[in-house]
Parts: sequence; C-alpha cells; structure tokens
Amino acid sequence: MHDKVKIDKNRLPSRHVTEGPEHAPHRSYYYAMGLTDEQIHQPFVGVATCWNEAAPCNIALMRQAQAVKKGVAAADGTPREFTTITVTDGIAMGHEGMKSSLVSRDVIADSVELTMRGHCYDALVGIAGCDKSLPGMMMAMLRLNVPSVFIYGGSILPGTFKGRPVTVQDVFEAVGKHSVGEMSDADLHELETQACPSAGACGAQFTANTMATVSEAIGLALPYSAGAPAPYEIRDAFCMTAGEQVMELLAKNIRPRDIVTREALENAATVVAASGGSTNAALHLPAIANECGIDFDLLDVAEIFRRTPYVADLKPGGKYVAKDWFEAGGVPLLMKTLLDHGFLHGDCLTVTGRTIAENMEKVAWNDEQDVVRPANDPISPTGGVVGLRGNLAPDGAIVKVAGMKDTYFKGPARCFDSEEECFEAVTSRNYKEGEVLVIRYEGPKGGPGMREMLSTTAALYGQGMGDKVALITDGRFSGATRGFCVGHVCPEAAVGGPIGLLRDGDIIELDAEKGTMRVELSDEELEARRKDWTPRDNGFGSGALWKFAQLAGSARFGAVTHPGAKNEKKIYADI
Repeated sequence: MHDKVKIDKNRLPSRHVTEGPEHAPHRSYYYAMGLTDEQIHQPFVGVATCWNEAAPCNIALMRQAQAVKKGVAAADGTPREFTTITVTDGIAMGHEGMKSSLVSRDVIADSVELTMRGHCYDALVGIAGCDKSLPGMMMAMLRLNVPSVFIYGGSILPGTFKGRPVTVQDVFEAVGKHSVGEMSDADLHELETQACPSAGACGAQFTANTMATVSEAIGLALPYSAGAPAPYEIRDAFCMTAGEQVMELLAKNIRPRDIVTREALENAATVVAASGGSTNAALHLPAIANECGIDFDLLDVAEIFRRTPYVADLKPGGKYVAKDWFEAGGVPLLMKTLLDHGFLHGDCLTVTGRTIAENMEKVAWNDEQDVVRPANDPISPTGGVVGLRGNLAPDGAIVKVAGMKDTYFKGPARCFDSEEECFEAVTSRNYKEGEVLVIRYEGPKGGPGMREMLSTTAALYGQGMGDKVALITDGRFSGATRGFCVGHVCPEAAVGGPIGLLRDGDIIELDAEKGTMRVELSDEELEARRKDWTPRDNGFGSGALWKFAQLAGSARFGAVTHPGAKNEKKIYADI
C-alpha cells in the first residue's frame, strides 16, 4: 500500500448522499447506524458477498468480508457490507433446481448493480465462492465500472476415503457404482461423510476454481488470492489487502474496464485451457466481455483453447486439487510459464496497478513440484478444453478433453428431450455401448436455465461406461464432468437448432482433434425436418425462470440477458 491519498468526494457517486445541506436526510440514516462525520465524508466502498448457509462454498464469506472491511477502513474508506444470493450447483445438481443455477449468475450481477446504484457507493470489493457467483460478481464490477477488486472465498480441502484423497466428484461417480452393485450402502455413506471436510468451493479444477483462476489471469484479483483454500488464515490477509488496494485504485481512478480488455480476456481463456478448466468458462467469458462491449464469443474462446498447451495436472482429468496447486506456486506459477513461452499478453493492467509481466517478475519456477508442467513441455499440445463446429453445431459447441483417452467418437444417436429422461435410461442401463446420448431442450431458453448434466455423466463413469458412450447437449456440463461430453451446442433445440432435429439412429461424428461435430444428414434432409419441427412449451409461464427464458440469448454469446456496454448510454461510475 502506498501513502494514503485524500480522495475528493466531489467526483464520486457517494456525493449524492453525503455532501451538501440538501443531503441531510440521507446522512441521518448513516448516523443511525453509528457512523461518524469523518466516516460519512469518506469514500463509500461496497463489500459484497454471496454468504449464505446453502453450501460450504459460501459459509466462510462473512468472515472474509470483515477482513476486507478492516482493509478499507485502514485506508480511510468507509465499507458498507451487503449480501446477494447464490445457487449452489452441487446441491442443485440432478433435479429441477439446476434450472436456477445459470439464472442466478445474472440475478447476482443485477442485485449487486442495484445495491451499488441505489446507495451510491464509490468502489466495490466482491467476494464470491460458488460457480455462478464468481462470474456474476465480476460482471457487476464491469457493468458499474467503479474501482473494484475481486476476492474468491477459497476452495475446500480434499477429503480422505480408505486412505486416498477424494472430492465431491467421487461421490457423484459413486452413485453410478452403487447402481450397478460395485459399492455397498455402507461405503457410499462413509464416502459422502468424508468427501467435503471443510468450508470452501469444490476442490478440483471445476467451475468455481476455474473462474477463480480467471479472476487472477484477467487482472481483477490479487496474485495468489485465487488459490488459498477457504480454511487457510492467509485468506484474511488477502482480504484485508484487497480492501486497502481498492482504495488505491479509487485514488488513481483505475477502473475494471481499464483492466479487462480483449487481451485480458484472451489471457483468461488461455489459463482456462492450460489448467484443464471447466467448459463453463466458455459461457462466462463472453458474458463478462458483454459487460465491457467487447466482441468475444464461444468461437473466440475455442480458438484460444485450440492453440494453448495443457500444462496443469489437475482433477477431474488429472491428479491434483486446488490445495496442491496453491502450495506448488498457485496461479502465478502457471501464468509465469505461459508468459515466458509467449502464451500471455504481459502488458495487461491488473488491480495491483502493475501489468501481468510486472507481477510475474519475481515469480520463480518451482522445480520441486509436478502439478504444473513448463509450457514448452506440456501434458498435451492443445488446451484441456476445445471447441467444435459443424452441421450439428453451426454456432459452436465445447468439449473438455483433459484426461480423455480418445478424441474421436462416432455412433448412432439416442435422443432424450430432458436430463431426467436420459438419467433414467442410464440408471436402468437402458442404453448401449457406442451410442451418442443426446440431451436437448436444456439450453438457456429451452431449459430454461441451461442445466448441467453432472448426475448423468457421473453415473455413466460410475458404471464404467464413461469412455464407451458420448453425450451431447445444448445444456452444460459441470467442471467435474469427464468423458466425451459435448455441451453448449448452438443453436439450441428450443430455437430450432439442428440438435432438435435429430432422430434415434442418426449417425453422429465427433472429432475433438479436428474440432468438428456433424451428423450424417444432408442439408436437404435437415431442412425438411426443420419444416416439420414445432417449438415446445418449456413448462414455465411466470416467475424468474420464465423471465430468463424471454431474455436469454444464445450460449455462443454467454446466454446474457441484456445488451451490455455496446448499448450503454451512461456509466454508473460517472453519475
């Protein structure tokens, strides 16, 4: 932290509630909450968390918010804590609750925006712990464009089952083993009680840790802050430093859109690919870009994935969990080797006030670890996640290849019009080796809400069929998904996309190496089927899910619900 700088409130949003005789009524509310004259006339910093009692991902966020507030106060700012919702995927997974997950991302962004706007806060520190809350919080920062720092709540510690480390992924896959008699009731119960031993988000390179990695690579989070597990006391130090640092950003007027440029988005996509991260990043990065008015869609993300080496040996495709990675050197270790070998833009600004290259200057390579390989000696030459395109996905699709043995699959389609239909077929073993299971009408509009299919894919793996069938969907996959599972198929079935025209027995060819997915049907046959196709009722006539279905755009562009910065008339930060 540099020397404190007295910040003139006459250029800040909070002047509308604290300065001048006309705002005496507003100030009276702050006196009611115990603020002093000095605190009222300092900059107001929103400290937003997704704290709740829904899941371990969020349970430690309230404690971390207190450390942020100490940092803000130490730097002569006035912190104002507030919370927003979270829908926790691990609990929402496998039933209708999962329809709420993606919707929550936009509700989080909207609610943070409205709280900041309504109370005229000048800066923001956002703390998030579960999958959709991370991009939701970053989207709000960019939409508001006030000086901001992102803080991840931290990952969970690995559990231990019969002497080996386990994560919640093992529990999902154990359901499949149990269904075919390969795991006893007692072992399943013991595993479920041991897999999640602490506070924190799912511990491998699933969606939460993927987007936490993004937060550092894109420049919105402090170096190393994404990696420390939730129970580690060092998290409080990161949080206090974030509170101090946001005040420095406010003094220098460094804003999120100064940091998140096209090059920064490319850096973010690069670390996702290099770490074998979740396919969900290909949905959230375009949504983040939308808040900045930058063109950066699924196909742009996929191209970066294609040219990026896969170097971090992380679960679910690899060996290690987030705790191991942090102790080996964390996100900066990965970024250092990527930068040294020409895969990152080093001149991108970060919340430290320095560039990526400047942040990396003192990061030393750790030869005593094997979590991260050098970028010139990768696990595989292409990223852990790749894009596909063809007559079955004209606007693109995405597949996670990290840990996959085969990158080619061809077989007959077996079509299901919901996840429940497919899960029932899987659990009853009513499918055949070599088939391509098709789950459709699960896209942003069709679901509505673009559910993840972890219960189904984990059950397949648990039955030993994870590499013997393929699965494609216009929905999503969890970061914990393994196997030849293609998601985000665009256009989705609900708007007449080719995936909705498939019939049982159609031959589908998937080639992750070439980046193609196609069905052996002529353009004429597809067009004839399209003429016979009729839209389906998604089953929701009101409420938040109905509203999302009306507003959500294509997954190619992040399934966003508003036009973004391109249609912006004025920026909140300048009110």
